[in-house]
Amino acid sequence: MLLSRYQNEFIEAGCDEAGRGCLAGPVFAAAVVLPKDFEHELLNDSKELTEDVRYSLRVEIEQKALAWAVASADNVEIDKINILNASFLAMHRAIEKLTLEPRFLIIDGNRFNKFKKIPHQCIIEGDAKYLSIAAASILAKTYRDDYMKQIATEHPEYDWHNNKGYATVKHRETILKIGFTPYHRLTFRVSDPQLELF
Repeated sequence: MLLSRYQNEFIEAGCDEAGRGCLAGPVFAAAVVLPKDFEHELLNDSKELTEDVRYSLRVEIEQKALAWAVASADNVEIDKINILNASFLAMHRAIEKLTLEPRFLIIDGNRFNKFKKIPHQCIIEGDAKYLSIAAASILAKTYRDDYMKQIATEHPEYDWHNNKGYATVKHRETILKIGFTPYHRLTFRVSDPQLELF
């Protein structure tokens, strides 16, 4: 059972990102403030859920959250400041957009750049431990997937509709064969799919 709060004194937002390991597209992040009594038996780390369940949960999260926001940092920003800092930037943008200002942040992962003067706690595998981080992971993932499906129509040969920009064999083979698009992250290494990855 996921926990509803890390602390009970302040309004708390959970934050997570999606798309850090992709070769193309932005990194998306979400911030979610849930009611203290919020519970849902299906809500979990987005990676553990089917696509249909993620999208049905997104509707519930958006209806029942006290506040939620989604933001991104694009591939040009990722290449400029690196993927870790771009992930933090996307999270900062999401927190900034919240209509209810949090006084405490819980962040999925082990690192974060402080946002304003709001105290935060990093939690490894937080999306499998706290409801608000799990909710943020679902929003970040589904909104990013929507974006990748949208731009997939411009470059169908890269199969983004299915791989969402991740480094599948087909995606890497296509890059090596016909090159990059304006959506690709040029600082990410594309290894030959025929070679074993160590």
